[in-house]
Amino acid sequence: METVEFEPQILANRHGVSFALAGQNSTVKCVVTIAALEAYFWLEPRASDARILKTFQNGYRRIRAIAERKLLAHPAARLELTADDFARR
Repeated sequence: METVEFEPQILANRHGVSFALAGQNSTVKCVVTIAALEAYFWLEPRASDARILKTFQNGYRRIRAIAERKLLAHPAARLELTADDFARR
């Protein structure tokens, strides 16, 4: 998968950050939840928009890797990453 030139954005309801991944013939819309960022990327509760986006950018390589693995296992047009996706089992 390749990344699409798409700026990550905080969802209007502030429950996650949206971003996109490019597949072979399609673009997959992805969301990583704020709860996942708080649990696995040290985002403090009630963080500012700037802090949320900074935390997302700092963790992007790991977030992208998890998203790509999840898409390979379960192809979809839309993907949501939750804290469970980052738990090491």
